[in-house]
Amino acid sequence: MKINAGEIRVGMLIEYKNDLWQILKTQHVKPGKGGAFAQVEMKSVGRNTKLNERFRSSESVEKASVEDINLNYLYSDDNNYFFMDPKTFEQTEIKKEIVGEKGKLLTENLEVTVSFYNESPISITLPNQINCKISSTDVALKGQTVSSSYKPAILDNGLKIQVPPFVEANDEIILDTRTLEYVKKI
Repeated sequence: MKINAGEIRVGMLIEYKNDLWQILKTQHVKPGKGGAFAQVEMKSVGRNTKLNERFRSSESVEKASVEDINLNYLYSDDNNYFFMDPKTFEQTEIKKEIVGEKGKLLTENLEVTVSFYNESPISITLPNQINCKISSTDVALKGQTVSSSYKPAILDNGLKIQVPPFVEANDEIILDTRTLEYVKKI
């Protein structure tokens, strides 16, 4: 589907130069002299390379047709994560490179959204917040200013995050999956 360059948004997937690109940053510029344009920073989904491109507002780009399907996480092996469609019970395997660091947050039966392009999985989206357990944390130092006193902690899945001083080992917390930041203690 063709879209105007002014409609490009962060997170969107476009087809450009025979590749699939994810938009990382976009800035619309209207100089005093000449026509308006969109300055776009994008990353290739397949090759992991970045590209800065300038599109005139009169140009059009091809928006990639991506299909999003909700799947439940089942298990993983050395190379892949396995998911199941809860409606058809059909299993899908996704390479660990595609999932990346988000794989550590996967728990059994967690519902995720998988984006498919040409029937191949290209990315997964976790729920915005998930419950995690703190496996270990440092002791809070007395006398630190309250406004910025966060301490390092390790979750039961191995991820390292920063938590407030009142959070102790074996506490359950809610974690924001987009930023990997502490939200609140349960």
